[in-house]
Amino acid sequence: MQTVYLDNGATSFPKAPGVGEAMADYLLHNGANVNRGTYGKASAAAMTVLETRLRLKELFHFPGKEAEVILTPGHTYGLNQILLGFLGPGDHVIVSSMEHNAVMRPLMELQAHGVEFSRIPADRAGRTKAAELLPLIRENTKLVLVDHASNVSGTIFPLEETAELCHARGIPLAVDAAQTGGHRDVDFGALHLAALSVPGHKGLLGPQGIGALLLEEEFASRLRPLVTGGTGSASDSEIQPDYMPDRFESGTVNLPGAFGLHKSLGFILEQGIDKLKAHDEALTARFLDGVRGLPLRVAGPADPKQQVGVVSLDFTDGDNGEIAYRLEKDYGILTRCGLHCAPNAHRTLGTFPQGTVRFSFGYATTEDEIDYAVRAIRTLALEA
Repeated sequence: MQTVYLDNGATSFPKAPGVGEAMADYLLHNGANVNRGTYGKASAAAMTVLETRLRLKELFHFPGKEAEVILTPGHTYGLNQILLGFLGPGDHVIVSSMEHNAVMRPLMELQAHGVEFSRIPADRAGRTKAAELLPLIRENTKLVLVDHASNVSGTIFPLEETAELCHARGIPLAVDAAQTGGHRDVDFGALHLAALSVPGHKGLLGPQGIGALLLEEEFASRLRPLVTGGTGSASDSEIQPDYMPDRFESGTVNLPGAFGLHKSLGFILEQGIDKLKAHDEALTARFLDGVRGLPLRVAGPADPKQQVGVVSLDFTDGDNGEIAYRLEKDYGILTRCGLHCAPNAHRTLGTFPQGTVRFSFGYATTEDEIDYAVRAIRTLALEA
């Protein structure tokens, strides 16, 4: 029985060509730290880290310095750095109705310490109108942070229109690019973003345990580091350096992860976002066409122009958990079933508490795999 991996929304697989080899090569043949030595291997490792920052800068059209591209231990860390490092008692933040718990749990912690938040309403497909933001703005609104695309339904947030509204009012806008980084073009400069956080292991096709946080200079100056400590720089002082990236990179960077991300970013830049987007849209359209008319509900817009390659199905005549189990057991199709760490997104979509079976596509997913999955879904849906 073949195995079909359709859980790229959780993590990409396979990774970009050469990622594993690049990581192994570092571990086997280099192994040196950065900012802790000036010998040849240390300098070579530092150059790869620098090139990784430059590739991130190119991919996201980041107008700032490469030093303002921070390597993080992961996307959740980056989002926490934005929220916990920027907001304080009496502040108000606006988020979307489709946020992941990587945003909502830090906000709940902050709420207990005097930070307020509002959610921009969305319709039952997860779609938002940017103008819905306006009535939520208060005198103490310090930040807008939005999920660029839902990890549940794939619904794309109206980022360009929202950016215009925030920029006109001087409100910093931060973006969670977990589901769009590597899938859609995100222009940091054109959007006048304050911050963008992205994981390395999803659309960027790199390993787990590393992410990136891109920070506009003035916004970065207002952020409190979540972690302080050794940076390999200013070793004569017990005060945290105030310059970038050291201010936000205490401890040792995940260097095997950085080498893997360096390789995957090279692959994405070589392929081009337009090509990857076209592949993503074609697979999504093929899948949606295939499941149309079956006894199930597509939880989302069911339109490849309005979503990334993430499609959630609610099997109205069956049990979603049983369907997901049968997909793997009988057909070798790997999906994710449940609430996807985004309970309010499911409330918005009308799929709480039962959740959905989520199918998410990647650069290596083929049309034959989509057709195979559709045939399996048809069989199971009609049996239910």
